[in-house]
Amino acid sequence: LAAETVTKGGIMIPEKSQAKVLQATVVAVGPGSTNKDGKVIPVCVKVGDKVLLPEYGGTKVVLDDKDYFLFRDGDI
Repeated sequence: LAAETVTKGGIMIPEKSQAKVLQATVVAVGPGSTNKDGKVIPVCVKVGDKVLLPEYGGTKVVLDDKDYFLFRDGDI
């Protein structure tokens, strides 16, 4: 997602001051994780949700020339 270049009041933000916004759309979700008792803890997101991602972490996977990133539920 591109960073904002102009504030709502019309002030231009310099490139150095613009923060990167790492936003993605969920394309697949696993069944969840298991706790120490063996019970499945469901995932808190669903396919199609927009999520904010941490700057570092995740695993990059390339399928059919598309980049996908895998994140744990707790990292999102």
